[in-house]
Amino acid sequence: MLGVPVPDATQWDQSEPVGDCGSGVLAYLERLAAQGELIYQDDTTGRMLSLIGETFQMRAQAAAMGFSRPKERTGMSTTALVVKVGEQRICLYDSGRAHAGDNRKALLSQRQAERAKPLVMSEALSHNEADETRLSRCHCLAHGRRQCSDLEDVFPQECQVVLAALKQVFDHDEHARNEQLSSKARLAYHQDSSRPIMDALKKWLDTQRDDRLVEPNSALGKAMTSLQGHWETLTRFFSVSGAPLDNTRVERALKRFIRQRKNSLLYATEHSAYIASVLTSLIATCLHAGVNALESLVALQEHRAEVCADPAAWLPWTSQARLAPPSTMRRQSGALWARSGSPCHRTLMRSRADRGTRASVV
Repeated sequence: MLGVPVPDATQWDQSEPVGDCGSGVLAYLERLAAQGELIYQDDTTGRMLSLIGETFQMRAQAAAMGFSRPKERTGMSTTALVVKVGEQRICLYDSGRAHAGDNRKALLSQRQAERAKPLVMSEALSHNEADETRLSRCHCLAHGRRQCSDLEDVFPQECQVVLAALKQVFDHDEHARNEQLSSKARLAYHQDSSRPIMDALKKWLDTQRDDRLVEPNSALGKAMTSLQGHWETLTRFFSVSGAPLDNTRVERALKRFIRQRKNSLLYATEHSAYIASVLTSLIATCLHAGVNALESLVALQEHRAEVCADPAAWLPWTSQARLAPPSTMRRQSGALWARSGSPCHRTLMRSRADRGTRASVV
């Protein structure tokens, strides 16, 4: 990012201590995000050498026992959670065997019992679901639209009905955003302007199904069935204040890890993937807060002792008053802490143990 070529081994030697410094701040951000009112979630594929080797062993054991595949989960993925907490947005990443639903469930396990159910936006995929009783689910209307837009060349007339209706709804949401309407005003606007359009579309979809005007097993029939089956969660935006229409915010957040995956291809262990998650979570949260990420990471290292003692004072949007360089005494103290095993380092080890990792801390 800074335009300076550095060998990969040197990059790791420098990155791991920064992840050590930031792990306490990230743990506090996770507790804060668990209290958020809106969570966007999504997955992308991930690759870790240690888990790839483990997968080969599980497949060999399954084949020896006469099974076609292992009973254990063998996939690897990177989850992004973008959480709205008041006026701030927190970006959290995690790589491993867990899907987005698992990681979001782990996050909400820290939620205070007296808080209302959060809104959770995701694609309508089974692995995004977990413990649905603790949340209010929203599904991405843009993905529902895409199922029809992909078939527009084959079924132009039918698809145009759906696309034209949804275009008006998205135009209404853009208008509400440009006018900077409050959540309540946006809800009322969608109820007045978008709900009649969606009700008419629902009636048209039901007619296509009931009168057998579309073959149910065709690609178009399956796309329409998907819209009808998730209608309540797709239209949450005109029944619940603050509910979004689509999941594009977290998809943009995932691009950071996708770019990283294209450049580095894979991780050696779950621990190295975790360090990448710590750093990328802090950087992305800084960018959302309008804070210089480089200065923030440098400040965490220069003020290691203070960060470990009070992580809440070093969140991306609260630490700017402490960006002055530390005294010589503080630098010497930070170096001693780094060599002796700082509380932040012990926090990092406990965090990985809590996540059930099988990798040792370097």
